[in-house]
Amino acid sequence: VQLVESGGGSVQSGGSLRLSCAASGYTFSGKCMGWFRQPPGKEREVVGCLCDNGASYTDSVRGRFTLSRDFAKSTLYLQMNSLKPEDTAMYYCAATLLSRCTGFSYWGQGTQVTVSS
Repeated sequence: VQLVESGGGSVQSGGSLRLSCAASGYTFSGKCMGWFRQPPGKEREVVGCLCDNGASYTDSVRGRFTLSRDFAKSTLYLQMNSLKPEDTAMYYCAATLLSRCTGFSYWGQGTQVTVSS
C-alpha cells in the first residue's frame, strides 16, 4: 500500500485548499481512511475519518472541512475552507484495513499547509 498526498501550500486566513491522497495497492470499499495533522511543536491529531457509512470530524474543523473519496481514482480528498492560522500543520492521510476509524496501518509522507493571518 502506498499513499501519496498532494495539494498543500500557503494560503491566507479565510482561504481554501484541497488536499489529495492517491492510494495504490488499497481498495476503499469496506475500509476507512483518515486525515491527520501535526502542528509545529505539537502532537499529531486526527482531522477526520471517512468510512462507507459517512464521515466524522474533530470539533475544530467541523463545518469547514469535508472529506470525500473518488473510487475510480483511488483518491481521498480533504476540502478545507475558511482556513485559520491554527490549521497550519503537516497533513497526513492514513488508511486502515478495518471498517472503523482505528488501526491506521498505512501513512503517507505528508503535505504542508501554512495559513497566514
